Amino acid sequence: AAAYTTKYDNIDLDEILHNDRLLNKYHECLLADDDASCTPDGKELKAAIPDALTNECSKCNEKQKNGAEKVFRFLIKEKPDLWTPLETKYDPSGSYRQKYADELKRVSA
Repeated sequence: AAAYTTKYDNIDLDEILHNDRLLNKYHECLLADDDASCTPDGKELKAAIPDALTNECSKCNEKQKNGAEKVFRFLIKEKPDLWTPLETKYDPSGSYRQKYADELKRVSA
């Protein structure tokens, strides 16, 4: 399986997470049914999420895994109002919440 692109690996996640305007823009992209509101990196992320959830992020490099964990931790702890709709969209049956229960517990501790 081909790895995900590393083109966006140097994006400053802290800058996005701590800027409501930027964060809300990504959030809007990830929840939208189309890609009209997405930046190029947002579109790439949105396309990768279902596969990453299904395959334990097997195509992610270490930096991408750490970045995902950082984003999850931030959203779960600081922005549950943003996290919940993402869970609803990308995990409607709750199967990933069960599959990743240990990881979720760890990042939300």
